[in-house]
Amino acid sequence: MAMTNPVQFIQQVRAEVSKVVWPTRREVLLTTVMVFIMAALTATFFAIVDLLIRTGLSGLLGMFG
Repeated sequence: MAMTNPVQFIQQVRAEVSKVVWPTRREVLLTTVMVFIMAALTATFFAIVDLLIRTGLSGLLGMFG
């Protein structure tokens, strides 16, 4: 593997970083809000599923107890 001298390495890194398209503040905010909304919806879904399973099992086990 060929070794690059440190100056060339820094120049290459700066060139690559300059190609990065950074998100705007609005894009970051919207994405963050969407993540929180999706997390809340997922938590709600699993809480309801848990409640249904718990209720069903309690009813089923109550029949035989």
